[in-house]
Amino acid sequence: MATAAALPALSVLDTSPIVQGSTPRQALLNTVDLARLAEDLGYHRYWVPEHHGMRGVASSAPAVLIAHLANATRHLRIGAGGVLLPNHAPLVVAEQFGTLAALHPGRIDLGIGRAPGGSKAASAALSPQRTKAFSTQLDELRDYLNPREDADVKAVPVLGGNVPELWLLGRSPESAALAAERGILYAFAHHLAPAAPLKADLVSVSVIAAEDDERAEWLAGSTRLKVLSRIRGNRIQLPSPEEAANFPYTADDRAENAKRSDAVLTGSPDTLKPKLQTILDETGAAEIMVTTPLFHHADRRRSYELLASLAGGLIACTNRSASSRA
Repeated sequence: MATAAALPALSVLDTSPIVQGSTPRQALLNTVDLARLAEDLGYHRYWVPEHHGMRGVASSAPAVLIAHLANATRHLRIGAGGVLLPNHAPLVVAEQFGTLAALHPGRIDLGIGRAPGGSKAASAALSPQRTKAFSTQLDELRDYLNPREDADVKAVPVLGGNVPELWLLGRSPESAALAAERGILYAFAHHLAPAAPLKADLVSVSVIAAEDDERAEWLAGSTRLKVLSRIRGNRIQLPSPEEAANFPYTADDRAENAKRSDAVLTGSPDTLKPKLQTILDETGAAEIMVTTPLFHHADRRRSYELLASLAGGLIACTNRSASSRA
């Protein structure tokens, strides 16, 4: 079958970053503001993740945050990117997201991941006895979302068709294969594995857009310094670009940053367009989900605006119904 061309959907992954000098409350309020902006700009969906014990991330309870965002918006799809299933009983996840789907029909997404989402200590506190394989948990969740008539236990909120759209999140060939085997939509985390693109239905990309390339790269200094600090064993909250610009980088630091330069795409819309098109072509994705690690809230808003204007010039492959649906 010939490849059909269409405009890709544009979506957002927002970790609710707690930048240096800010608070969890302000980070969450910023997320609400950005979700409303994304809806006004025509973005398709807005996902929030599950992270634990991270001083720089406020998004720890996606089901709670999704409920608030769905009430704060009108038609934007809201979802988890994702719920880390090893931390939860599949029945509870099905009940939570079935409830959300009942209250917001046709708007709720449930992305599932297998990572713990935090330190070993946080992981142990969340689920001290992990005995089931992830694939087994995933199968249990799917059964609860699509219950048989004779099932002994049912997730009552999903009855009557209150079912979220299910996605599997990942960055490895194993996760892509599992999605295909189970017939689940697959979201590839390019922002975590830019050097090894996989075929996917949706691709998440770390992108910083500004009016010109020089400013975009200057803004990206914040996240480059944060990543470098983590590599050096010092986890910090996202610093300001001003701090990053004045940081005394060594030659080794600059070499380390250069190795990871493709993890965050930066530039003006004209510069970003071919970069994003390459990612669409490599993954076959019909949707780009952007995450924007920026210190100043106004810069994040502006990046969303510029990316929204860019989306109309990209082409997605539309003959790919989920690799998982084959």
